[in-house]
Parts: sequence; structure tokens; C-alpha cells
Amino acid sequence: MNVLRFFVFATVMSISNTIFSQTIEFENPIAEERADPWVYKTDDGIYYLIASVPEYDKIVIRKANSINGLKSAEEKNVWFKHKSGVMGHHIWAPELHKIDGTWYIYFAAGEAENIWNIRMWVLSNDSENPMEGEWKEEGQIKTQRDSFSLDATTFEHNGKRYLIWAQNLSEKKHGTGLLISEMENPTTLKGPEVVLTEPDFSWEKIKYNVNEGPAVIKRNGKVFVTYSASATNHNYCIGLLSIDEGANLLEASNWYKSPAPVFSTNEEVKRFGPGHNSFTTSEDGETVILIYHARDYKEIIGNELSDPNRATRARVVEWTETGFPDFLQQSGD
Repeated sequence: MNVLRFFVFATVMSISNTIFSQTIEFENPIAEERADPWVYKTDDGIYYLIASVPEYDKIVIRKANSINGLKSAEEKNVWFKHKSGVMGHHIWAPELHKIDGTWYIYFAAGEAENIWNIRMWVLSNDSENPMEGEWKEEGQIKTQRDSFSLDATTFEHNGKRYLIWAQNLSEKKHGTGLLISEMENPTTLKGPEVVLTEPDFSWEKIKYNVNEGPAVIKRNGKVFVTYSASATNHNYCIGLLSIDEGANLLEASNWYKSPAPVFSTNEEVKRFGPGHNSFTTSEDGETVILIYHARDYKEIIGNELSDPNRATRARVVEWTETGFPDFLQQSGD
């Protein structure tokens, strides 16, 4: 009888999962030529998409009432790079956050005269709609190490606000690791600055030693941080860090690092170099959605950063019996 009950339960769950997966479909790509995508969903169900543009010269935002609606939504330029000095080149990976009623954009930028001198910067806007009003330049997020840094993401946990970002940790070694710090306010780090991960595995060190593009999702009693590794060609992939929600986030030994990528190239479904993701929820407010970029071809002419065809895509995240995210590596979009 117990075996029969289990069989019936498993069959029902299988059918339910199949029906469920068919009820949420995305018109991928959600946005052509938009890399490092970040989707912010408001409490009243408005979706905002912000991402890197191929020219790396401005910040754009689009909004819609659904994730699929972002595909045809009108896009607005909200900020342009400086003609000289800081914030003058390589405008990368903007993220949109609303904190205590104020909108913030965190982004990376180089100098017009020194394009690889990349640091993290912040804009703010008090308008109700981030596509309106004036974006004020709040300045640089200062870190203890004055080195190449980018891909800042912020989140709140147990009454404290944190920042996770990517940074070059050694003058003698090129590459980036991920650090975390508590924040004094939305533009200032409080410290200490703790290294969460550096490229350890072979899949994190193809062409370049890279851990970058962190994104945070809290579910099932854990805090998960996805991040991207290796060069931004077909070797680009997503790794995963996790920690129990009650543990000290600033103690590196409390974090677990997956020894293999959790989402990567799948040539059979023409998904090449998926990475630099964010998370949102579907219109039901519960189903977790992975927003990421990828190409639909492998061979790139010239430098991968000059290829414009990283497109924004969306897919449902499922969950394993142990409570970890399952990005459905074998399935297409």
C-alpha cells in the first residue's frame, strides 16, 4: 500500500511539474544585444530591465508589466558616460535597486584616458519611476584595496545590508575574486571586506581567472550566490556559493562552493556562454526566474567583449529535494 501511494504521489507530482513547466514560457531572447542583465520587480508587479549595451557608453532602462513584455518595451537612455576622466569608458553591468524609497544604480566604469582603470560607481534617483527624474552621481564605492573592481550587487539580510562585488586581489596576479562587506549606507562600505571566493577550479580559469557577476537568492533556509567564471566566450559559466541563513555571512569558512558549474554551455540547444545573471519572480510572485545572457553561436570573430550578441534570456528555476536551485542544464529555452 505504501509503495502504491508513493507511485501515485510520484505520478501526480510528475504530471504537476510538467504542467507547471508548460504554464510559464518565455519569448527568448527577452532583449537582443543586452548583456549582464538585471531585472528588478516592484511590489506592484512592474518589471525593470537594465543591462550593458554593446557600445559600453550609457545606461538604459526598459519597463513592462510582465517579463515577456520587456521584449517589446520602449527603452530609455537615463545616463551617459563622461567625455573625459572617471566614468568615461567601459560602462558595464548596471544594477537597479530601490532602497528606502530611493532608486540606486550600481555600475562599473573605467576612465576615458585609462580605460581599464575600472571601479564601482553609484547613481541615485528619488523619482517614483526610475525612467523619470534626474539621476544624481553619488560617486565611487571605495574599497580597502584600490584595484580593478566591478559587478557590485547589494542585498539585505537579517536587518543588515551587504555588498558583494568582484575585484582584483593581487597586483602580481590578474583576475578577480568575490568579496563581501556590510554597508554603512547604500553608497558606503562598513567593513570588514571578506574574500568569499577566488578562481580555484579549472572551469573558472579558462583564458582568464574570473569570479564575477554575483547575484543573491534566498530560499529554503539558505543564502545562495551565483557568479560567473572564465572568459566571456563559450567558456563563460555560472558557479554557486551557499550558506545557511543563520550563519555569519562575513566568515568565509561558512560558505560552501560548488566544485562544478551549475549552468554552462549546451551546444545541443544553442546556448553558449551563459552567465552574469540576476533573479526575479514570475507574475505569481513565487516562481523564481533566472535572467541571464548567452549567445546562440560558439565562434566569435575578434575579442569576445567586442561581440555584441550576448542576449538577455529568462528561464524557470526549479529546486532539488535538498533545497538547492536547479537551473535545468540539459533543457533549452
